[in-house]
Amino acid sequence: MRKAVVGVASGGVVAGAAALFAAAYFARQIVVPASRRVEDLPILRVFRHSNDSLLIELPASPRTTVPGRYSIWFANGAGHACIGKIVATDDGAGTAAVGKVTRLVERVDSGDLLIARAGIWSGYVYPTPDPLGLPYKDVGIPVEDGVAPAWKFPPTEASAGDSGTWAIHVHGLGGKKSGSLRGVPVADRLGYTSLVVSFRNDGEAPASADRRYHLGQSEWRDVDAAVSYALDQGASQIVLFGWSLGGTIALQLTLESEFRDRIVGLVLDAPVIDWKSTLMANARSSMLPGWIAALGLRILESPRLCWIVGLGTALNLRDLDVVARAGGLRLPALVIHSERDRSTPFAVSRRFVDRRPDLATLVTFPSVEHTQEWNVDPEGWDAAVFGWLRNRVASF
Repeated sequence: MRKAVVGVASGGVVAGAAALFAAAYFARQIVVPASRRVEDLPILRVFRHSNDSLLIELPASPRTTVPGRYSIWFANGAGHACIGKIVATDDGAGTAAVGKVTRLVERVDSGDLLIARAGIWSGYVYPTPDPLGLPYKDVGIPVEDGVAPAWKFPPTEASAGDSGTWAIHVHGLGGKKSGSLRGVPVADRLGYTSLVVSFRNDGEAPASADRRYHLGQSEWRDVDAAVSYALDQGASQIVLFGWSLGGTIALQLTLESEFRDRIVGLVLDAPVIDWKSTLMANARSSMLPGWIAALGLRILESPRLCWIVGLGTALNLRDLDVVARAGGLRLPALVIHSERDRSTPFAVSRRFVDRRPDLATLVTFPSVEHTQEWNVDPEGWDAAVFGWLRNRVASF
């Protein structure tokens, strides 16, 4: 009998340890910056068409067969190409084992695409400001732990608008500041000065002491420093463009920043508005049991347990739930989101807008990947943002 009891107890300890390990692993995946992404997209062929255009042949998938403009990173991140329209498809019938899609290569920014055999499909159409063809300069934003690099775009002569308005563009989790360059052209058309910023632990700005993501809880302070910089440089008012985590950061600024009265509008693309709901949805899609995911979130929120994943400070996911805090919104917000987003639930954006229909507007695009609403319809995205900012923010 004693042996049986000991066996059951030992089994319980092992099961409990395994559950804690799984929960800690889930929590670490959330807050630990990734060192490298895997080049998981095979490049079947790159060739010249008879009209001398460059074409790329890829395996057909829900990602690669969506219309629009995208990019491929290759050669361990050293190569980048902008991928355009679909010119041919093969559904894989007959002897072909896998369907194929052929797309136009709009430009190769770096690397030799002709010899590439695999890459990473991305929405980062502009790896640097240069392909935009707009004047810019590198600037530094003083932040808590040093100086964060940024790009400043003055309004061009062709711009029509108030140059006293600055747009601050904030990228998402695991991204770089180049990910938010997609919003710069429409801001320029409105006559805005654009500031494309970095923030702690994104690999460009100075890292925090714990080198962990805080899901907007601390990152907003680096963007707040960018707002201060813009005001010191003569900005009269600020519009924030936030992508994914950048949306969280933008919303935190409207609630916490001492400069919040100078922020007059938000453009939020696939924003994370409620981290707990978002992370639990990601756990479900990964087939992780809900109770293990909940334990992982408890680790992140516990001052006594957060050290397990290397956090110097526990996260307050309740404060990061802006659906619950929507009553504090005091300025117009345009929320752009795809109903097919598998990373950030569209339903959360819907709930947020439903809470504040007086200030929040929801626009949808048929993208299949997170933060690729612009990519599937660049002209439509620009038109939606341009019209909303001109009509809603200019009169706010």
